[in-house]
Amino acid sequence: MKKSELILLLLFITVLSTAQGRRNRMVLHQVSNKEVVNEVFPTAIKVEEINDYWYKVLDVKQKTIGYAMTSREYCNQIIGYNNATPVMIITDKNFIIKKVALLSHYETPSYIQMLTDQGFFNSWNGKRIQKAGAIKPDAYTGATRTALAVIENVKYLSLNGSKKLPAKK
Repeated sequence: MKKSELILLLLFITVLSTAQGRRNRMVLHQVSNKEVVNEVFPTAIKVEEINDYWYKVLDVKQKTIGYAMTSREYCNQIIGYNNATPVMIITDKNFIIKKVALLSHYETPSYIQMLTDQGFFNSWNGKRIQKAGAIKPDAYTGATRTALAVIENVKYLSLNGSKKLPAKK
């Protein structure tokens, strides 16, 4: 084997092992769906599935106080920096967005905090779910792959969830 071929082979092995090492260091950051819902609706005690996309948020009297949907089952191919970036969208009873939250993920916590501090996740608050896909959050820095993945998840849920809106209660 020529010296140049050996150097190329060693370089390839180094790059491969570095990438593998990064993947091995990925840590799942657990996010409680219940806690996300309770941040918006503190009196929520239960979430019930309505259809493929929507869940109704219920209080102690079994009264619908809002709605939620998640991209967990639909958007696994949308990758942030490390892996899938599933989101939950919570709306009021009129399908006005109250919160967009990243669910359990492998992204770097400091970058998620940076997006949070920049108001990125609040970009959709107050918007109708039917219009959420068209929202282009203001500039975000430092976590571009993650931000773009979250935007794609929101677009997916906006488009597909709008086609299956639950009947208002």
